[in-house]
Amino acid sequence: MKLAIFASGNGSNFAALLRASQTGALAGEIALLVCDRAEALVIERAKSQGIATLVFNPRAFETKAAFEKMIAQRLVELTIELVVLAGYMRLIGPTLLAAYEGRIINLHPSLLPLYPGKAAIEQAYNAGDAQTGITIHYVDAGMDTGRPIAQFKVPRLKTDTLDQLEERIHQAEYKHYPAVIQALIQSKGTVAK
Repeated sequence: MKLAIFASGNGSNFAALLRASQTGALAGEIALLVCDRAEALVIERAKSQGIATLVFNPRAFETKAAFEKMIAQRLVELTIELVVLAGYMRLIGPTLLAAYEGRIINLHPSLLPLYPGKAAIEQAYNAGDAQTGITIHYVDAGMDTGRPIAQFKVPRLKTDTLDQLEERIHQAEYKHYPAVIQALIQSKGTVAK
């Protein structure tokens, strides 16, 4: 199965997915990186591994539909079967949702429906939650509202700083995201709508 990874920042989850692909733990081929920030470190990570990149400036397009149409065309050209969001900081709009309905997944650092959107780890930490975690879910038109695929709990230790909790959540992401994607690949990415 050919995958496109969408990311906007450093690309630590991109790197984890790439490692899993290189070791055979993830049988999918990472065929494309889509990034909306020209200065993002993830671009260099992809280029250093010979992975094609599609870097775009959303402000260079008249509408969201226009840049999503351009992205969708590239995904079709490369016969991408699954879109994997890994720190992509944009909501997916109707153009991409229509083109890849049921084939876009996201990783979110909370136990949804708790703390959708940005700063989820900090919100859980500030609320004093005894546990938080990660959610892997299908993408729909809402913000982190798509049907969950899997959730994994991460306890908050009494001695945790915010940085320590963030690091443990990231370690859970690096472990579980590739495994869940592999399970989807093995099931041929079928989606119960």
